[in-house]
Amino acid sequence: MLMETVSTRKERKIRINYQLIVKNLPFFLFLSVLAVIYIYNGHYSDKLIKSISKTNKELRELQFEYKTMKSEVMFRSKQTELAKAVEPLGLKELVIPPVVIIDSAINNHN
Repeated sequence: MLMETVSTRKERKIRINYQLIVKNLPFFLFLSVLAVIYIYNGHYSDKLIKSISKTNKELRELQFEYKTMKSEVMFRSKQTELAKAVEPLGLKELVIPPVVIIDSAINNHN
């Protein structure tokens, strides 16, 4: 008789635990979905941070290139550098100031 009560109690505990698990199955599934979303969010944020870091690095490189090109253009647009650049073409810098030509026909209409 004692043996029967012990096995009945164990059976009841197993049955109660099984019923409890089956009863809370939707909640366990919900927790599983939340865990998957949490893991996905972690991977997505890592990927996004790497992408932002890569973009910042490219931006810094492009800014450096821009500043280099800008300084080179400023240097080449100086008057003395322009004179050196066009000298092989046969062009020379003016030594006398330019002359203003006035059209007499335009002055008569005014």
